[in-house]
Amino acid sequence: MNVSVFEVSDDLRKKKKAHKTGTVCYNCAGVNQMTDHKINPLGYDPVGKLLRRFAIPSIIAMLVGALYNIVDQIFIGNSIGELGNAATNVAFPLTTVCTATALLLGVGSASAFNLSMGRNQKENALYYIGNAASLLFGFGVIVSLITLLFLKPLLVFFGSPADVLPLAHEYVRITAFGFPFLILTSGGSHLIRADGSPSYSMFCSIVGAVINTILDPLLIFVFHMGMSGAAIATVAGQIVSGILVIRYLMSYKAGRLTKKHLLPQWKYFGYAASLGMAQFCNQLAMMTVQIVMNNSLRFYGAQSIYGESIPLACAGIINKVGFIFFSFCIGIAQGMQPIASFNYGAGKYDRVRKVILLSLASGSLICITAFAMFQLFPHTIISLFGSGSPLYFAFAEKYFRIYLFFTFINNIQPTSSTFFSAIGKPKIGTFLALTRQIIFLLPLLIIFPLFMGIDGIMYAGPSADLMAAVISGFFLIRQVKQLNQSVQA
Repeated sequence: MNVSVFEVSDDLRKKKKAHKTGTVCYNCAGVNQMTDHKINPLGYDPVGKLLRRFAIPSIIAMLVGALYNIVDQIFIGNSIGELGNAATNVAFPLTTVCTATALLLGVGSASAFNLSMGRNQKENALYYIGNAASLLFGFGVIVSLITLLFLKPLLVFFGSPADVLPLAHEYVRITAFGFPFLILTSGGSHLIRADGSPSYSMFCSIVGAVINTILDPLLIFVFHMGMSGAAIATVAGQIVSGILVIRYLMSYKAGRLTKKHLLPQWKYFGYAASLGMAQFCNQLAMMTVQIVMNNSLRFYGAQSIYGESIPLACAGIINKVGFIFFSFCIGIAQGMQPIASFNYGAGKYDRVRKVILLSLASGSLICITAFAMFQLFPHTIISLFGSGSPLYFAFAEKYFRIYLFFTFINNIQPTSSTFFSAIGKPKIGTFLALTRQIIFLLPLLIIFPLFMGIDGIMYAGPSADLMAAVISGFFLIRQVKQLNQSVQA
């Protein structure tokens, strides 16, 4: 049975009051494990308040990350046109690789950190953060070098038509230099949030996005630098955000990170990677699906009235608009992660149950709103990304309404996969992360067009969404029942 917060001694009340500023303190000396759980707001603050505190900055950070690509796409679309939009779509799988790497280490290490802190294992917790910090930047350098060495064949593999390839090459040869900072910022935001500083995590992303947004029109329209200008603006924002993350990690509140914490060790990396594997696999699945989709759109588009470039340009816009909506769902799930991890590690299963149910309810409201917008205003949304031919808008509106039809249930799968990883069940989390992209969508992208042509690509999306939601819902209901039994025991 949990001890009421009102039963804490006067000394502990003073310590609790010192935490009202929003900082999570893990260093209160002379307290036992149960007492530490009450001093840590994750263990005693109202669940709704905690979810708002962690989810809102996470949502904003996710939106800002999405805006990097959206802002580039808007300015490129209005200056270069359809081919520019197609070029950014072809380049997007590389951004997905960076995101996958960041989530593997960021989400995994944050989950391991919070689980360890919930069990009062502070020293182990710091190793997860230090290992993640050094590996995030190191893996970013590796991804950057591979991209620059094999850039042209990679872009062709990603589905670039001949008329789009020069623009895609011009864009990526510059953005590749920002990959280490992109990965560090994306993964580091989870480490900062796990330390009880979601607002600073959000700030890091916002500063970079503001720099990108200011430089984009300046370099594209004033200095007439085209795709190169958009790429330079993106890298500049990523570098500044990465520096801000490094600044925070140098004064981590849970404890000082030393060289021994930064030195990669397999036992810490391996466990953290297992907890982040669900999100990592989900991102790699998204990349695989996008590559297959790009090549399918090019192949079946050439056999239709739309040609090769129109489907690629439209799909790129719609995927990125969809990701803006998806940022809300992922942000809520990420906001849930430290709350679920800490309380599950502390054995407070009633709070774990509350946070997952509240996360699902919040996500559903977002999904229903997005569904209405996508069905009612597709032409208006597409128009933000520049002009196009009547065929361009006809395909875009049709694609919008069909491919995103089951938007209203799209929060179930990412919330479920994040939740299972957060409570130390990475195998289920990884399986659920793979349901939509790999298990369902990828085969359907191959099978449906054989009978329906390019329309089959559109219908593969909602079919996969529905099946993934059903499977995820099944596992989640079973887990909630187990939590109920634990609470009643």
